[in-house]
Amino acid sequence: MGRMKRELMDRKDRDQRAAQLGDLLSAKVGVFCWCNRCSHYAEASTAMLIAQLGPAFPVPEIGARMRCSSCGSKDVSTRPAWPNLGPVSKHTA
Repeated sequence: MGRMKRELMDRKDRDQRAAQLGDLLSAKVGVFCWCNRCSHYAEASTAMLIAQLGPAFPVPEIGARMRCSSCGSKDVSTRPAWPNLGPVSKHTA
């Protein structure tokens, strides 16, 4: 990869930030939690998490503070629980 392209990509990476709890609250979106050990998943309330962690807390870092309620593992991943469109069976242009 060329130097100029690498610098441009690095600059774009620095400008992006992870979604924060305050962002999800205003969008009325929960936090999707996934256990990487047993595949158990659940959706956590954004309001409850804001009360504990504050509105500026990054969503990807929440998993490091969680424990799976099914197997007890601390290997939990988190992301915004964006609404799903359901199965898409046909695409038209």
